[in-house]
Amino acid sequence: MTDWTVSVSRDISADPVTIWEAITDVTRMGEWSPECHTCTWDDGFSGPEVGAVFTGQNRNGDFEWTTQAKVTEAVPGQSFAFDAMARDFVFAKWAYELEAIDGGTRVTEHTLDLRPDNIKSRGASISGIEDRDTRNRETMEATLARVAEAVEG
Repeated sequence: MTDWTVSVSRDISADPVTIWEAITDVTRMGEWSPECHTCTWDDGFSGPEVGAVFTGQNRNGDFEWTTQAKVTEAVPGQSFAFDAMARDFVFAKWAYELEAIDGGTRVTEHTLDLRPDNIKSRGASISGIEDRDTRNRETMEATLARVAEAVEG
């Protein structure tokens, strides 16, 4: 079990496979995330399978940055996880867990910040975000709310 930095859960009135298909279609991430406005599968990849790589374009006000991610887990209706990387350095792990419950699915989004302190101190100059943990909690809650709105409607 990973000791996640931030975890957020939401009960969504849709089945796990429907939610999994929405979350793992990274080309739709701009619909869900307040920070990641565009994602594309890198050349040679077209969907959520272990080893697939995608690139995300992120924005916070006037700050913009790009991250690359590599899928580490993709179990339909159950889980989706990826490592966020800068070059070959994994600076964060992200995961979604889906659990069937009465009336739908409990979706939990996790992140683990792996940046060393000297890199954390420079984070605000890249993203404009001083408190990454608080920001991640806010954006994760918003992301799950937007996923819920899309799949419940």
